[in-house]
Amino acid sequence: DRSVDTLDWMSAETKREAHLKLSKYTPKIGYPDKWRDYASLEIRPDDLIGNVERVAAFNYRRQAKHLGQPVDRTEWGMTPQTVNAYYNPANNEIVFPAAILQAPYFDPAFDTAVNYGSIGATIGHEISHGFDDQGHLFDGDGNMRNWWTPADEAHFKEVTAKLVKQYGGYEPVKGHKINGELTLGENIADNAGLEIAYKAYKIALGGKEAPVRDGLTGDQRFFIAFAQSWRSKSRDAATLKQMVSDPHTPDEWRAFGTVRNLDPFYQAFNVKPGDKMYLPPAQRFHLWW
Repeated sequence: DRSVDTLDWMSAETKREAHLKLSKYTPKIGYPDKWRDYASLEIRPDDLIGNVERVAAFNYRRQAKHLGQPVDRTEWGMTPQTVNAYYNPANNEIVFPAAILQAPYFDPAFDTAVNYGSIGATIGHEISHGFDDQGHLFDGDGNMRNWWTPADEAHFKEVTAKLVKQYGGYEPVKGHKINGELTLGENIADNAGLEIAYKAYKIALGGKEAPVRDGLTGDQRFFIAFAQSWRSKSRDAATLKQMVSDPHTPDEWRAFGTVRNLDPFYQAFNVKPGDKMYLPPAQRFHLWW
């Protein structure tokens, strides 16, 4: 809500719609209220192909039963055991399965900076999807309705063109650059999510200075936790496949590309012109700052 109020690219009319949509967000945390019944699904330990066929048939029958029935807004699109999260515009819901609510993304015993830098950025990412290039086409009730004014949409496209160009210059595999158009929505969410998480972290401190721990300031721990949340390893062939088919930027650049746009990152690590991570202020992308 605070971030919406301070936006200079969104009109008062669109801000009212944004607040309304936010008020109708449905969070789903951990696991569904009603568990899916697998009693009719037969799994045999010595029949892999048969198991795959029976699972496919089971899922088909389950989906077919939805035809002609009211939308079940309590249904989940992921299992609780899935390390992932999502925003569903048709239901205007953000969903965080139990499996992602554990280390290294979250732990109640973790330092506040670490939790906000990891799971906080993920939560902010999913929230922001309701206001990106695709999310703004759905209103708070999940109806497909563009609630932005033409001027707001034009300004948004102008601002995000900078992000398309920025990510289009990154080269995860030598000779192959990121498709900034394909990954735009997820790149917007990554940047907006980190901005929102950083603001929330500062609010959580209640105006107090974060303690220094292990020689690291609160802001440094926040950004390090964010980077650690994207640790992964991939062969070049797999990365190339992702770059032409997946709207998500390869993990390394989801971390590096995002922090380069956030001013507090420069202050936290004293990043200066000439440093590898430095990006001139005029080239930094800000949407919710």
